[in-house]
Amino acid sequence: MTTTAHRSSAGTKPVIQTAALLVGAVFLLVGILGFVPGITAQYDQLAFAGHGSEAMLLGLFQVSVLHNVVHLLFGIAGLALARSASGARSFLLFGGIIYLVLWVYGILFDQSSALNFVPLNAADNWLHLLLGVAMVALAFILGPKSKTRA
Repeated sequence: MTTTAHRSSAGTKPVIQTAALLVGAVFLLVGILGFVPGITAQYDQLAFAGHGSEAMLLGLFQVSVLHNVVHLLFGIAGLALARSASGARSFLLFGGIIYLVLWVYGILFDQSSALNFVPLNAADNWLHLLLGVAMVALAFILGPKSKTRA
C-alpha cells in the first residue's frame, strides 16, 4: 500500500496544502483587519482582552487585541504548516478542533462573564462552529488517501 494525497490540477502540490495556505492567509488578513479603524467599528473601544471590548470587526464580530493576535498567530501557523501535506492536514484538523472547542466554550459561558476573556459574541460562536466543521472536513476530504498498487 502506498499513501498519496490529492494533487492540484497542475500536479505540483497536494490540494490540502493550498487549502491550508488559503485558510491561513484568511486568518492573517482577519487579524490585520481587526486593527484597522473603519473596518473594525468602535475601534476606540478596543481593549486588550475581555468581554468589555466593544470593538466589532465588520460591525459584527466582537474583537480585542488578544482576539486579533490569536488570528494573526493562527494565520502564521497556517502559512508555515502549509509547506507540507502532513503539516497542512494537521493545521486543518487540529485548528478545526480548536475552533470547535472555542464554539463550545462560547456557548457555555455567559458573554458578560469574566470568563469571556477572548471576547466572543453570538456571531463569533456561529463562525467558530462553521470554521471548525469546515476545517475538519477539509482535513479529511483533502487528506491522504490509501491506494493499493496492482
